[in-house]
Amino acid sequence: MPEKNDAALAFLLTRRSRPAKTLTTPVPDRAALSPILTAGARTPDHGKLEPWRFIVLEKAALARLANCVTTCGEKLGVDPDKIEKSYRQFADADLVVTVVASPVASDKVPAIEQLYSAGAVCLSVLNAALAAGWGANWLSGWPSHDAGFVREELGLAGHETVAGFIHIGTERVVPPERPRPDLDTKVEWVTS
Repeated sequence: MPEKNDAALAFLLTRRSRPAKTLTTPVPDRAALSPILTAGARTPDHGKLEPWRFIVLEKAALARLANCVTTCGEKLGVDPDKIEKSYRQFADADLVVTVVASPVASDKVPAIEQLYSAGAVCLSVLNAALAAGWGANWLSGWPSHDAGFVREELGLAGHETVAGFIHIGTERVVPPERPRPDLDTKVEWVTS
């Protein structure tokens, strides 16, 4: 039998994201954030390409981005309710780790697999933050998919995209448990 890590398995079986709107200060400082980012960077990345990077957004940067979301959304004709939701996502946050998908030219590893790796980094950062005792949530939203916004406001290169915004902070309230997938409807066993 393989050696079990009961604590890690128990964590994964009970982990629960915390709604970003319920997170507040304090947030991890650079020393506390370092092991969280290190855990995220240990994600499988298909050939050691490391097709992702991090941008850590602190309060002043988040306030700037909130204002830019409003301006950008109005120019693009985005629904005002969606603009407000995205504005709040940045304006109310105190610390956000942006995971940037940054594919590397490769004859062996398709770009889609590199994108999957960046998504795995998001989940690893989220879980590491939760395991470290912080509240955390993985969000995206229309600004993360707008090439002009991410290029102009986050400095992304033309081949890069946002895989996710990981909000990290102190939770004000513990969210209730929510229904989980019924494995009987999600698992197919193939025996031959």
